[in-house]
Amino acid sequence: MLYSAFQNKHIEAGCDEAGRGCLAGPVFAAAVIFPPDFKYVGIDDSKKLTSSQRYALRELIQKEAIAYAVGQVDAEEIDEINILNASFLAMHRALDLMAVSPGFLIIDGNRFKPYRSLPHECIVQGDGKYLSIAAASILAKTYRDDYMANLAIQYPQYDWQNNKGYATLKHRMAVTEHGLSPYHRKTFRTNALQLEIFS
Repeated sequence: MLYSAFQNKHIEAGCDEAGRGCLAGPVFAAAVIFPPDFKYVGIDDSKKLTSSQRYALRELIQKEAIAYAVGQVDAEEIDEINILNASFLAMHRALDLMAVSPGFLIIDGNRFKPYRSLPHECIVQGDGKYLSIAAASILAKTYRDDYMANLAIQYPQYDWQNNKGYATLKHRMAVTEHGLSPYHRKTFRTNALQLEIFS
């Protein structure tokens, strides 16, 4: 069972991103606020779940959360400000859209650019420790997957419906054959296997 909260003094939002290690498409991020002491067995780091589990849990998360939102930063912006800053910006955009303003943030990972004046805590592998971060990882992942599946209709040669923009061999070979699409990150290497440690 994952923890319900890091602290109980303020309304707490968990934040996570998806798509940092991709060759194409935006990076997505989500923020989630659950009711105090919310518990649910099954919510976990999105990378540990099957696609069908993630989509089923997305429905539950959106029903049970006090507030949630999803933000994104497109490939052109990623090339301009780099993927780390783009990940922070995507989280900020998700927080901008929240119907309820949090008083404290918990962030998956070890770095974050402060959002307004809100206190925050970075938690390495937080998506496997805290429910709100895990929920954010599920929302970011599923919304990004939906986006890439829709793009795949326009650009079937890159197999995005299966690889979601990650640097699979088939994807890299398609780039070699067809060149880059408008949705590729031009500052990312496409002729060598991209690290796939990011969700």
